[in-house]
Amino acid sequence: MKLSNTRVVIMGASSGIGAATAVAFARQGARLVLGARGKAGLEDVVHRCRQAGGEAEAIVVDAIDADAVAAFAREARTILGRIDLWFSNVGAGVVGKYAEVPIADHRRVIETNLLTHMNDAHAVLPIFLEQDHGIWVNMISSGGFVAAPYAAAYSASKYGLRGFSEALRAELGKRPNIHVCDVYPTFVDTPGFSHGANYTGAKLSYPPGVLSPEKVADAVVDLARRPRPTTAVGAPATLFRLSNFAAPNLIASAMNTYLDRWAKRADRVPDTRGALYEPPRGASGIHSGERRPAQPQNKALIVGAVALGAAVGMGLLRRRSG
Repeated sequence: MKLSNTRVVIMGASSGIGAATAVAFARQGARLVLGARGKAGLEDVVHRCRQAGGEAEAIVVDAIDADAVAAFAREARTILGRIDLWFSNVGAGVVGKYAEVPIADHRRVIETNLLTHMNDAHAVLPIFLEQDHGIWVNMISSGGFVAAPYAAAYSASKYGLRGFSEALRAELGKRPNIHVCDVYPTFVDTPGFSHGANYTGAKLSYPPGVLSPEKVADAVVDLARRPRPTTAVGAPATLFRLSNFAAPNLIASAMNTYLDRWAKRADRVPDTRGALYEPPRGASGIHSGERRPAQPQNKALIVGAVALGAAVGMGLLRRRSG
């Protein structure tokens, strides 16, 4: 089913998942308004959307500024006539042991990952309520279910986003045409690592078999057709969720051990704040350019580890209830 009559707003649209989602909607004939801090990145994505056969306009906006987001929403509605789907996709990260990262950078991650999404919802929900329809898509990540050592502020923001969505769904329970939809992908091949701050002294790299941004984009587009509360993208996402429920902290502890070893062995790089405070220079594109295909043994190792964690957790639960 084509989405040629659908009006879409994407925040955080200048690269990565946001850019891929804009192009995916454009291929379906949707009309789009795109927002982000970086003008060059937005212009690149608008060009990609028009090449894909869609209509797109860009507005430079700092999503941390609530007043600017409210003005952006009003302008987007004027351009589109209405807003059918709003995709909140702004995000950032800091990698490093919590005590070794400046507290200002932790604060910036919370502002970028949590408050921007709250600003988005505060701006668009009155529009949805007036229209009596609308879909708010909240990009979270599997980090909303499993804590990430070396990224404590990121974990706090993602857990916060999950709670925020649950509260909004409860408030909107009597408005059946207004939907709050969460998306939980695992690692995705985007420029995100190059945009993030890094205080480990070690070069960041994606693990083999990360998701393509296009796969996540397709999941978001599908929500325009069939909105639902929770969408996990990538097989480990659901397994992580179940395993962490059964055995809290097991995966996080294993990840911490792995990251401790990685930080000692990886190539050395200087500390950087990445794009936390300023947009990247130029267009970043959709992919990192570093994606490696998953090896069968890597997939088996991930699935096996999660399954083992779930089994151990269920065993402990049975003992407690017995």
